Amino acid sequence: MDSVLENPAVIPDRYPSRVADKPAVTRRIDPVVYGKAVDGPLDQTTLDHYEENGLLHFESLFDADDLQNWVDELNRLRGSATVKASPEAIVEPESQELRSIFAVHQSSGIMQRLAAHPKIVHIVEQLLGGPVYVHQSRINYKGGFRGKEFYWHSDFETWHVEDGLPAMRTVSCSISLTPNTPHNGPLMLIPGSHHRFVSCVGQTPENHYKESLRRQELGVPDEDSLTKLVHDFGIVAPTGPAGSVTFFDCNTMHGSSSNITPMARSNIFIVYNSLQNKPVAPFCGLAPRPNFIAEREDFTPASKLV
Repeated sequence: MDSVLENPAVIPDRYPSRVADKPAVTRRIDPVVYGKAVDGPLDQTTLDHYEENGLLHFESLFDADDLQNWVDELNRLRGSATVKASPEAIVEPESQELRSIFAVHQSSGIMQRLAAHPKIVHIVEQLLGGPVYVHQSRINYKGGFRGKEFYWHSDFETWHVEDGLPAMRTVSCSISLTPNTPHNGPLMLIPGSHHRFVSCVGQTPENHYKESLRRQELGVPDEDSLTKLVHDFGIVAPTGPAGSVTFFDCNTMHGSSSNITPMARSNIFIVYNSLQNKPVAPFCGLAPRPNFIAEREDFTPASKLV
């Protein structure tokens, strides 16, 4: 299968987006769960929940020592002037405060060990039916008072159009490194939205990532489609203490509001893609985004990162 995926000439665009004058909503073509209950730690009831909702939330998967190491590393990276000046760092457009750091599993040994943690990798391998690699990793900082929103979006829409991921065989893992409360801009998701694909409007410009990572305005769903999704499925906002973990399907619609509280909200975000779903040429016809945003060279299985 890999040899087919590496040849974009034989990969049809089954999820076209940013090519029409009007948005459209179509049914998902790909499976949601690729593995079985015997393949990993999740029982059939939990797999069925993920199939239906496109997300799983756990208040804690890790011990206190692991969590403290990750929080310390988050603070070290945040305080580094070298990190902030690197291409992998994204700053808020108005405040110039750090918004995200990408490819942290490559620049930090501590974060690399987190990305390879068996408690995460075994769940993801079960959901995706086999070995996975890290397509993207980042720390999202949402500081108190000025942490800006992440508008509603399906990650797959961007990863398909701008990175060339052929299929919906990708899972995101968000680990809270600070408490996530109902007030400090927690992750919001539309459960069940992963069964539908919202095709967006607008042609992708070159080097779109330079602006979209600071404030995304293209590749976002229209208000009518969003309204219908929320009407049909509702919104959930998983909250919990530091160490809470949310797994969600690449096509689950999600976003978060601004944080105007004094309480920071920071998460480590790791995207795992099936080794059977390696990226091809971007479906927008432009050059691919940099590797630190969307890996297309290093397909080391996540279980073998350390």
